[in-house]
Amino acid sequence: MNKTEIIARRILGWKLNRWDRWYDFEKGIFIPVDEFQPEQNLEHAMLIVEKLKELGFTYKTDGACQACFNDACETGNTLAAAITEAAFAIADNSSVPDEWL
Repeated sequence: MNKTEIIARRILGWKLNRWDRWYDFEKGIFIPVDEFQPEQNLEHAMLIVEKLKELGFTYKTDGACQACFNDACETGNTLAAAITEAAFAIADNSSVPDEWL
C-alpha cells in the first residue's frame, strides 16, 4: 500500500469499491482513486486535517512546510506534503511486511 491508500483506509475510513474508486461511507460518495492527491492538493490534505481533528488530534503548522498532529511532526516541500507525511506517520502502524500482502 502507498501513503495515499493507507491514509484513505486508516484515517478517512474509505473502502476501495472498485480498483479505480474509493467509497466514503460517511458522505455516501465515490471518489476516483486518481483524483485524491493529498500530497499535491491542499484541499485534499485539509480533509485529512479535519478528520484527525474529529478523532481528537491537535493540528499545528509553522507556516508553509511543517505540520504536526499532537507529537507527530513532519516536513515537506509544501504544506500539503507535510500534512500527508504527518498523517502517514500516524497511520502507518503495519506490522506485516508489504511483500507478504
